[in-house]
Amino acid sequence: MIIVTGATGFIGSNIVADLNAAGRSDIILVDNLGTQAKWKNIAKRRFQDVVLPSELDSLLRKLPGGDVVYHLGANSSTTATDGDAILIGNFRASKSLWEWCSATRTPLIYASSAATYGDGALGFVDDQALDALDALRPLNLYGWSKHAFDKWAAAQSSTGSAPPQWCGLKFFNVYGPNENHKDDMRSLVCKNTAAVAEGQTIKLFKSHRPDFADGRQLRDFVYVKDCTRVMLWLAGQPQISGIFNLGTGLARSFVDLVSSIGSALDKPVNIEFIDMPESIRANYQYFTQAQMNKLKNAGYTSPFYSLEDGVADYVRQYLLRPDIYR
Repeated sequence: MIIVTGATGFIGSNIVADLNAAGRSDIILVDNLGTQAKWKNIAKRRFQDVVLPSELDSLLRKLPGGDVVYHLGANSSTTATDGDAILIGNFRASKSLWEWCSATRTPLIYASSAATYGDGALGFVDDQALDALDALRPLNLYGWSKHAFDKWAAAQSSTGSAPPQWCGLKFFNVYGPNENHKDDMRSLVCKNTAAVAEGQTIKLFKSHRPDFADGRQLRDFVYVKDCTRVMLWLAGQPQISGIFNLGTGLARSFVDLVSSIGSALDKPVNIEFIDMPESIRANYQYFTQAQMNKLKNAGYTSPFYSLEDGVADYVRQYLLRPDIYR
């Protein structure tokens, strides 16, 4: 039995697709379907059941364990302001799963976030030493909730109170199929492919720092298929535990990103630079880049999609087709 939380969401539905491709359908999907047509993300999938998050505790009490839990369910809005809801949905729900996995000896692979690094002043090194984690300062409530759980998990592990395998993955800027339900949280590829195809002008934020040109703010953009490949690999390596970055290790600009859309479509891209809203300027990250040595040293050797190849696959195999879902 495999449990996937957040299973009808972006990364969750992609890991379910990969599990199906690997011949696994003994999967319990945990998520709210809501009203955003998230059911379409799993319309092609095979699974045993779909369970609401409110029903998960009752289900776990009946299960003696599982092969692995992929815990991807969370409120991932970086503009969330309801601290109590984030505490319950992100931190405490993760604690409950950790404790169940520890008691039943079930491996746990969970989603953390690069938002835990805050403004990046201390770099992007996935050091799980407690003093290194204590030094980080997330910039928003979502990042804090993920960071709080990382610290709690690392502390538990240091005392031996952990699942037989546990891996926290600090996802950087993930893009790819099945993100259409995310509205404003969608990647710029999802938001702008149709506009580039129609020859519309693409708007990017101006830089408000002298050391970055307009549109040259840098992010580590990682294709979702690479993320799920890493997750499946980790599940097959029970001796590996810890907190790991999950990006490409190469920062690229927003101009590079939209130019990759144009290349995939064989269309020129027209860009207009607009002022960044005052409301986000103070917490805006100008540079993120995953330090990937830890995962490589653990034995992961598969190459990652380049930005151009990842965007081309996403655009041509999904966004240009009548059925955009994986």
